[in-house]
Amino acid sequence: MIRDLLAAAALITALSLPAGAEQPAMLVQADSYVRDGSGGRTSLSLVLSRGVPFRIFTLDDPARLAIDFRGLNAEGQVFAELAGQTEAFSAVRYGAFRPGWSRMVADLTGPLRPGETSMNIDENTGRATLSMQLAPVSAEAFAAKAGAPDSALWPKPRQSAANTPMSDDRFVVMIDPGHGGIDPGAERDGFSEKQLMLELARELSAALRASGMAEPVLTRDADIFVSLQRRVALAHQVGADVMLSLHADALSEGGARGATVYTLSETASDKATALLATRHNRSDALAGADLTGADDTVTGVLLDLARRETDPRSDTLADALIQGMRRAGSPMNSRPLREAGFSVLKSADVPSVLIEVGFLSSQRDLDNLQRPEWRAQIVGGIVDGLLSWRIADEARRDLLRQ
Repeated sequence: MIRDLLAAAALITALSLPAGAEQPAMLVQADSYVRDGSGGRTSLSLVLSRGVPFRIFTLDDPARLAIDFRGLNAEGQVFAELAGQTEAFSAVRYGAFRPGWSRMVADLTGPLRPGETSMNIDENTGRATLSMQLAPVSAEAFAAKAGAPDSALWPKPRQSAANTPMSDDRFVVMIDPGHGGIDPGAERDGFSEKQLMLELARELSAALRASGMAEPVLTRDADIFVSLQRRVALAHQVGADVMLSLHADALSEGGARGATVYTLSETASDKATALLATRHNRSDALAGADLTGADDTVTGVLLDLARRETDPRSDTLADALIQGMRRAGSPMNSRPLREAGFSVLKSADVPSVLIEVGFLSSQRDLDNLQRPEWRAQIVGGIVDGLLSWRIADEARRDLLRQ
């Protein structure tokens, strides 16, 4: 019932938009609030500069409240400040989620379900107030109702040219710029991992295309959120021959710096690598992705016998990339080859590696990432290593066939 009501509210709101309104709505900070009431209830009121279509739902494990907005452009810090107004929210995040849509995700301190919800629009000012009452429920009742609803406002991804398998005679490289949208990744001095990796991914794509020896495809070519499971699925949809996931994380301990290449393993090489993998694998939960059934999918993938062939190929790919970056003169980590259970590497039949091109916690690495000449250097090293691996890999596979 509540999902039907919320979907209806969103459709009504869509019809109430003023004709010709092209400017995105903004959150009116001063008039928005979240307050604790009696009986464990919580009231949420968000004032927008105008009405926009929206949808509300909850997600479990961990318990989260998610609100999707179409045509809202607001500052994430404004939403983050709401967490300090209530004991019901431990943290609140906001950011782009997919083209035209943004998402607010509130981490709940206990199971709360949205009850009475409305969006009222002031006829004089055009301001819209989204009001919601959250009431405590049992963990079982919360879990039973959790999950993203189906909605005509939120169509399922269509099969597009970018998702169509390339011709068999091409060497298809899936380039995966880490994070995106509501998930910024590491941040420092006004720079975010998601922005820096998208820029590097575009430059790597251009270099591979210019080589005439590879067909690059990006998991995202804009500041949007793509779930970890979706990134792996995209590699399969395009028939990728390899997958390169690009990151530039931050580690407060150990003074990590320099390029590092990671392959998949159930056991991490060291404590710092385990921490990185844990943070990467939490991206979907932080961004409000629905993880229902994800574990079963991953388990099935890991049991696939194809991994017996793919894992050694991923290992040789990692070695080739390290050698390529070294030949290009890129600063390398003191231990450039490591392994851990990164979810984005869990494809059974696509050799996959994760490249930390540097660490934002290192001032040197951050400075390098801002320099076009350094990015060209590391891109050249990656291309060199990748194409060298392709030649050697094809030779090895020909021998195995004999």
